[in-house]
Amino acid sequence: MTHNNQQELGKTLWAIANNLRGAMMADDFRDYMLSFLFWKYLSDNYITSAQKELGSDYTALQVWYKENPNDTLLFERQMRRKIHYVIEPQYLWDNIVELARTQSDDLLKTLQDGFKYIENESFESSFKGLFSEINLNSEKLGKNYTERNALLCKVIKTIADGLAEIPSDSDALGDAYEYLIGQFAAGSGQKAGEFYTPQMISTILSRIVTLDCQDPATGKKKRIDKVLDFACGSGSLLLNVRREMKDHAIGKIYGQEKNITTYNLARMNMLLHGVKDTEFEIHHGDSLANDWDILNEQNPAKKMQFDAVVANPPFSLRWDPTEETAKDFRFSRYGVAPKSAADFAFLLHGFHFLSDNGTMAIILPHGVLFRGGKEEVIRKKLLEDDNIDTVIGLPANLFYSTGIPVCILVLKKCRKNDKILFINASGEEHYEKGKRQNYLRDKDVDKIVETYQFRREEPRFSRLVSLAEIKENDYNLNITRYVNLSKEEEQIDLETVTKQLHETDAKIGEAQGKLNVFLKELGLEEI
Repeated sequence: MTHNNQQELGKTLWAIANNLRGAMMADDFRDYMLSFLFWKYLSDNYITSAQKELGSDYTALQVWYKENPNDTLLFERQMRRKIHYVIEPQYLWDNIVELARTQSDDLLKTLQDGFKYIENESFESSFKGLFSEINLNSEKLGKNYTERNALLCKVIKTIADGLAEIPSDSDALGDAYEYLIGQFAAGSGQKAGEFYTPQMISTILSRIVTLDCQDPATGKKKRIDKVLDFACGSGSLLLNVRREMKDHAIGKIYGQEKNITTYNLARMNMLLHGVKDTEFEIHHGDSLANDWDILNEQNPAKKMQFDAVVANPPFSLRWDPTEETAKDFRFSRYGVAPKSAADFAFLLHGFHFLSDNGTMAIILPHGVLFRGGKEEVIRKKLLEDDNIDTVIGLPANLFYSTGIPVCILVLKKCRKNDKILFINASGEEHYEKGKRQNYLRDKDVDKIVETYQFRREEPRFSRLVSLAEIKENDYNLNITRYVNLSKEEEQIDLETVTKQLHETDAKIGEAQGKLNVFLKELGLEEI
């Protein structure tokens, strides 16, 4: 499906959303809209796979189940082996749409039962709570069962009509899902920062961490065994890493998310993009508290390590470290971030689990580059250990949630170059201004990534800086100290300028003399 068609599908769904969401807030409607889109994907994919499995014996699944009661268990076992889930015929999206079109009184109950079925029985690994934010008994849908059923009939029929002429393959619906998340994020303002990283910034991080998975001898990308995003939001950053690897394998995707609604979005987003349930693990929990069993190591020898770590954590989040926090294995070497800003706590959490040859790319506010106190202690230690590889400054107003400029820090544990690359991409020529937001164009992203890849130096854009120079600046990483955007004033040659002024005065005097002669001939006063 072409990019234009993907955009059209996204716009079609967004128009449906605008048409339907009058009765409730955008955030509430988002959960219904995205859940129904996910349900449609699961159903369409299941029917396509069933047709391949049954071949010439295929009929509508409801009919096939009735005609072949003794074969259903074997069929479902085969479906679990091939696509890792099953859906009973009465819960397929086409059946749901038919109930909506006929305005059946059974629609609401079928939806309730269907949501529970997908959560608890469809997959071998349970997706309990996947639709926990969907309350079909909410008065936002209507005062009673009849009103709620009627509204849901309208919603589902409108969605079905809008999607009728559009292919429903995984890539198309996956991209439409991402488009909708972005549109809902734009409408949610400040809250959007909790779950959405603008696509172009996500692309920069993804390309950086996958670039370093190349085999130096062949230039081909190697396998990424494990990738982690410990503040994964809706999961789009992890999916971007997977997309960058193309046909090269990623062993498993790991994500963590504290917000329950966003955690559910991430799980749906993975499945909708064709990532099998065995290929990812998303944990609902607090990264700062490190409450995920697989990361909260009891035996350091069994420490989880990731070839790539990406993250866009909440900026300067207030947190509450205790005396015990200083003993935490993640912070004991570098120090504990201050209560006023958990930025370095997030960074050290991810960095601890980075493999020796891995790459970490994290989005943070500029304050981490120059703030003093405990943050200076952490920054100094990371620099002295040669762990900070690249500092990238981005333009202001790229995010829905904040207008402040942000930076990307790239970290490694086994660096071979003691110079740190600074990229200042905040100049006006490196982005496009928008009415509400600024944007990075494809050429802007390419320039940042290629400058990182080849460690290029360019006046007013990038520079390699030695640790000695950074020490002279008291370990301050403020980007403008090393890559200044101001243009050098042109040197003035006073001798040349004086000569030009004399020549100009002479020409003016000559012209004035000719003019006075002309005026005298006319009998007029001289100037």
